[in-house]
Amino acid sequence: MKVICIGNFPPRKCGIATFTQNIVSAIQQASKEQSLDIELEVIAMNDPGQTYDYPPIVTRTISDNVKQEYIDAAEYINQSNADLCLLEHEYGIFGGNSGLMLISLLRLLKVPVVTTFHSILEKPNFHQKEVLKKVAAYSSGLIVMSQLAIRFLKEIYKVPAAKIFYVEHGVPNFEQMKLKSPTYPTHWKDKRIMLTFGLIGRSKGIETAIRALPSIVKKHPNFCYVIMGKTHPHVIRHSGEEYRNWLIQLAEELHVLEHIEFVNEYVSEEKLVSCLLAADIYVTPYHNKAQITSGTLCYALGGGCAVFSTPYWHAEELLQNGNGILFEFGDHEALANGITEILDEPAKLKLLQQRAYNYGKTIAWPLISNAYISIFHQLSVLAVHHEIHLESQYKLFDHPFNPEHLIRMTDDVGMIQHAHGCTPNYENGYCLDDNSRALLLSMMAYQRFKDPIYIKLSIRYLAFIDHMQHNDGSFNNFMTFSKETLENDRSEDAFGRTIWALGYLVQYAPNDSLFQLGTELFQKSLNQVNLLKHCRGYANCMLGLYHYIRRFPDQEKYAKLMADLANRLCDEFDKYSTESWHWFETSMTYDNGLLPAALYKAYELIGNDRFLTVANISTAFLEHKCFKHDYLSLIGNQRWFIMNEGYELYAQQPIDAMAMVILYDCMYKLNRSKVASDKLQISFKWFLGFNDLDLPLYDTDTCGCNDGIEEFSINRNQGAESTIAYHLAWLIAAPYFEVDKKTTQRVLQFERFLN
Repeated sequence: MKVICIGNFPPRKCGIATFTQNIVSAIQQASKEQSLDIELEVIAMNDPGQTYDYPPIVTRTISDNVKQEYIDAAEYINQSNADLCLLEHEYGIFGGNSGLMLISLLRLLKVPVVTTFHSILEKPNFHQKEVLKKVAAYSSGLIVMSQLAIRFLKEIYKVPAAKIFYVEHGVPNFEQMKLKSPTYPTHWKDKRIMLTFGLIGRSKGIETAIRALPSIVKKHPNFCYVIMGKTHPHVIRHSGEEYRNWLIQLAEELHVLEHIEFVNEYVSEEKLVSCLLAADIYVTPYHNKAQITSGTLCYALGGGCAVFSTPYWHAEELLQNGNGILFEFGDHEALANGITEILDEPAKLKLLQQRAYNYGKTIAWPLISNAYISIFHQLSVLAVHHEIHLESQYKLFDHPFNPEHLIRMTDDVGMIQHAHGCTPNYENGYCLDDNSRALLLSMMAYQRFKDPIYIKLSIRYLAFIDHMQHNDGSFNNFMTFSKETLENDRSEDAFGRTIWALGYLVQYAPNDSLFQLGTELFQKSLNQVNLLKHCRGYANCMLGLYHYIRRFPDQEKYAKLMADLANRLCDEFDKYSTESWHWFETSMTYDNGLLPAALYKAYELIGNDRFLTVANISTAFLEHKCFKHDYLSLIGNQRWFIMNEGYELYAQQPIDAMAMVILYDCMYKLNRSKVASDKLQISFKWFLGFNDLDLPLYDTDTCGCNDGIEEFSINRNQGAESTIAYHLAWLIAAPYFEVDKKTTQRVLQFERFLN
C-alpha cells in the first residue's frame, strides 16, 4: 500500500509538523515490524516565502498561497500509484480564506482521502464552516481526537457518523524511553519542577501560572516553573517578544523570577521526553475554552506528570476520572492552592502521576499507528472520485425557498440596493433595477406558492416603479435613502428589466388592480423602446414583451415590436461575428445568457429561423467559455472577455449564473432536450458550491446570496441583486429537480414588516 501524506513537516517548526512526522514514523515502524509493506511519502506545506531542508521522505512541496501548486500536487498523486492520501488539516496551513485552496487539490484526487482534523470550531464563520464541510465531503474517512469533535462534526457540520473515526492524539512510548536512561537536566536536581511547553503566545495564559508562584514558593522554595518553547512565529511577526518580555517583567514585580526558567528554543523530541519524565507537574493555563485538541496535554500525561489545566474542551475530556486537576480560567489562586496541596501530600502527587502515566501508555504512537493502519485498510478499497460526492454535496432543496433576506432588504419604499453582510446598507439607497427584478421575483413566487405575502411585496415594488416613471414613459434609476431621485441617470438595463417585470405582471396579475396599473405602466413606456441602442436593453424588453403577448396574443403591434427587437439583436450579432467570435458585441460582460434566451423566446412566438440560428450559435460560443469543466465557470468582472483577448475568472456574479438558468429554461421549453435540462441544473448548482471555488454562494443562515466568487474567498456581502438572482434561479430550477410545489419555508412571521 502506498500512502501520500499532506501536511507540515520538520524542519518547519509547529505542532502539526511534529505530529505529521510522528504519525508517519510510527506507521513506517509498524509496517516494518508487522511486514505490512506500507510505502509512505510526504508532500509538505510551505508558508509564504519560506523553504526548508526537508528529509528524503518529503518528495515535493506546496507553497500555501500558490493555487497552481495544489493542482499540480493532485495530478502528481493521481499518477503516483498511491492507494490513499492522508491529510493533516488545520486552519492556517493552507492558502485562501480559511484554507479554501486545499479544495482545488481535493476535488481532483482520484484516490481515497483520510483527513485528520486538528481543529473543529463550534462557532465557525462562513468560510471556516464551508471549507471544513467540503474537506469532509471529499474525504472517505475523518479522524478526530476527542469525543466532542465527533459531536461537532455530526451536529454543526452534518457529517455522516459512518465517516468519523476516533483516534486519540499519539505520544512517544515513554516506557521504552525510560529504558534508554534519558538524560535529565542536572540543574533540576533537588527541585520541584512545573513545566509548560509549546509555542508561546498570549492565548497560553502563562501569566496565570506566574501569578500562582508567590503562594507556592512561600511554602516550597525549591519550586521552579520551566517555560519551554519559542514564541510562535506569527506572534513574532506581529509583536516580536512583547509577550515574553511582559512575562519576565511580571515575574520581577512578583519577586519570583528566580523561580522561573525560560527555555527559549524549539526543543527536540528527545529532550522534551527527558524533561517531561523529570518534571513533577505540568500546567496548561490556557485562556481559550474552545480548544478541541492539545498535543502538549497528551504528552504531559504520557510523561507521567501531575497535570493542572484550565477547563478547555480537550482538557475536560482527558482529565476526567482523576487523570488530572482542572481549575477555572485565570484563577491563579485555585492553581496555587491545588499545587501546594499535592506538594504538601506526596502520596497525592504520586497518585496523579501514576494515573497520568498509565493513561499515556494507552495512546503511545505504536498503538495509534495501528489504528491508522486499520482505517487505511478499511478505506483503501474504495474507488473514490469527487463525482461520487456530487449528489450529497449539492442537494438542491435541503433549504427550501425562504424570503427572509428579501424582506430584510425591503423597507416601506422598496428594495434597498446594497448590504454589509446581511445588513441593509442605506448609503446607496434604492434603484429601479433591483425593484423591478424584485417585482418579477415576488410575482413568480406568488405563482408557485400562492402566499399573500408575495402580493404585498409586489405592491411595494410596483409602487416604487410607478414613482420612478416619467410622463414620457422613461424611468429614473436611482433614489437616495432620503428619497431624492437622481436626474439624468436613465439606464437601458434598468428600463429593459422593468419592461420584463411589468410584462410578467400583466400576464400573471393576481387581481385586477395590479393588472390595470401594470398594463398602464407597460403601455406608457413602450414609446421608449425604439430609443434603445444596446443588446441587453433589447433582450430584457423582449422577455417582457413575451409575457405581454402571451396575455394579449391578438395584438399584432406587440409581436411586430418583438420581431423588430429580435432582428436588431441579430443585426448586432452579424455585425461583430467572425470565424472565431460568435457574439453580439466585441466583449462578453454580464447577463450574457439573457441575449440568446431572448432570441429563443422570440423564435417561440414568431418562428423566424434567423432567431433560432443566432440563439444556437451564440449559446454554443457562451458554453465554450463557461463549461470548460463539469461545472459552470463564469466570466469574471475584474476584466471582461474582450474579442481576441483573455479574461479574468474572478469575480463571478450571481446574476450571470441566473442568466444561464434562464437561458436553459428558454431552450428546454422550446425543444425539451435533456442537454438543456442538465445544463440548467448544473448552472443552478453554481449557487450551491458547484463552481470554481467549490463553495456555496447561498447562505443558509441568513437566506441571502453572497455577492460573488473572488479568487481566494466568497464576497460575503448579500445585496439585493445577488439575493434576487438566487431566488429567481431557484423558482425556475425547482421544476427540473421535481421539487414539491408546496415546498416553502417560514414566511408568515414576516407579515409585520409589510403591514
